[in-house]
Amino acid sequence: MDISVLHIEDCPNWAETGSRIRTALKDLGVSNTEVSFVELRTPEDASQVPFAGSPTILVDGTDLFPSDGRTTDLACRIYRAGAHFAGIPLQGDIEDALRRRLQDQ
Repeated sequence: MDISVLHIEDCPNWAETGSRIRTALKDLGVSNTEVSFVELRTPEDASQVPFAGSPTILVDGTDLFPSDGRTTDLACRIYRAGAHFAGIPLQGDIEDALRRRLQDQ
């Protein structure tokens, strides 16, 4: 499993997103997976990857939280967090999405 966090410099949420992914991997018993971080600096960078705002979590090259929001705009992403919205997916949502990906492998 290859996990990357696509982010922009001004996004305050990418590091915490990485921490939540690592926690989810640990809780799921996945020990052989690294999380990489890819900073997108230009719209051209964003056009080369499935970027939907910062942070975007890619697992094996696809968005862990698929949306119709692919963009080349260097902007923050908003996630549904229960009945609210947040700049980072909830811990449980990350874990559930990773669990589904593991089951599909």
